[in-house]
Amino acid sequence: MRRRLLVQVMAIAALPLFVAPAFAAGESGSSGGQTTTTCKKGEVWDKKKNKCVKPQYGMLDDDSIYEAGHDLAMAGRYDEAISVLTLAANKQDPRILNYLGYSHRHSGRVTVGLGYYEEALRIDPNYTLVREYLGEAHLQIGDLAGAQQQLNEIEKRTGKGSREYGMLSEQIDHFLRS
Repeated sequence: MRRRLLVQVMAIAALPLFVAPAFAAGESGSSGGQTTTTCKKGEVWDKKKNKCVKPQYGMLDDDSIYEAGHDLAMAGRYDEAISVLTLAANKQDPRILNYLGYSHRHSGRVTVGLGYYEEALRIDPNYTLVREYLGEAHLQIGDLAGAQQQLNEIEKRTGKGSREYGMLSEQIDHFLRS
């Protein structure tokens, strides 16, 4: 418990370093049918203008920012995803916090990622995708009990048949085999 609190405090203390407006970004949003390969580096898809643009604070709606950040994170372009996601006006959107956590974690900043995941769950404890990613982060730092706790929380909310349960269960099995 003490270790978890320390991780949360460190991650929350680091949040201001990552929520300032950023101007370098990545590509696209998924709702316009665009993919991360549509726009060149440093641009994102603007649904309203129907073209790639250089992102600036306040010029894109949070849904477009989320979609672009999500697409970049899934493409493995984590630093670009972070740059885009920090442009969101609503710094308490659990979707934004989730992919900030995901991108930081995959960039090797697991502790920072944990803080974003915990904040997303504070806002929406039923967000099972965050719980899946949080469980994976616990495995990254060797905390099997923390991962299993998240698996149990997912099971309580969605049962064993959900995608999130299956993915985290598979990661735990892999962790136990290695």
